[in-house]
Amino acid sequence: MQPDEREMLKKTLELAQENNKMLYAIRRGMFWGRIMKVVYWVVIIGTAIGVYYYITPYIDSAVGAYGNVKGDLRSFGDLFKLNK
Repeated sequence: MQPDEREMLKKTLELAQENNKMLYAIRRGMFWGRIMKVVYWVVIIGTAIGVYYYITPYIDSAVGAYGNVKGDLRSFGDLFKLNK
């Protein structure tokens, strides 16, 4: 093997090792990116479900109050219909 061929082989080896390090870093970044995306969506969906269960009793009481007011207004309207 001639000295220039040996030098080219060394440069090729160094370049291949550098490429391998970069590719490994890219794969590691993609892996952690996927994990963070899953965590992000779990937090978003979990928060939405938690808020739903936390707010549900208040919404039910508001709907019940609205039904009571609606029934009271209907009976109030019926009072005026009876007088005519």
